[in-house]
Amino acid sequence: MGKLLDHLEEWLIILLMAAATLIVLVAVVHRYALGISFLFPYLTQYSTSWAQELCIYLFIWMAKFGAAYGVRTGIHVGVDVVILRLNEGLRNRVILFGLGCGALFTAVIGGLGAHFVWAIGHTDQISPDLEVPVWLVYLCIPLGSFLMCFRFLQVGWRFLHTRQLPHHDPLQVAGLHEEAAL
Repeated sequence: MGKLLDHLEEWLIILLMAAATLIVLVAVVHRYALGISFLFPYLTQYSTSWAQELCIYLFIWMAKFGAAYGVRTGIHVGVDVVILRLNEGLRNRVILFGLGCGALFTAVIGGLGAHFVWAIGHTDQISPDLEVPVWLVYLCIPLGSFLMCFRFLQVGWRFLHTRQLPHHDPLQVAGLHEEAAL
């Protein structure tokens, strides 16, 4: 369970991206196959008008979980030019304060998002093409925000104990050394 939670964002993003890719592929093939005369009568029975809306929703969900991934791996946007010039004691306090502010902000957004989802869940609103309840679409706000809050707290806890922040090395490609060894 620990390994799954450690890589939750990657699995969710992979799943969402694969689904979006497959949906776009089906919609494009369907659109071009409509131009084939003997397939036209069969394919007009099916509509892929919902594909664009679903892909938009999938990309919104990917963005929310991608932000949590960014916090966990150290690739989320951060400005540390001034912080790196501070003495070590003050720098550590400022970093912990910043991580705490990130956790607080995402917790507030998650709470407000949960309240919004709860409120909109008691309406009959549905999405235009998919005709699913819109609360399902907006559920990414509390889920992604609370996951991001958890990641801020996790990074803060690790920093408190190790004084190390997650760091992304753009020159290192994950898995490259394993492939070279094979």
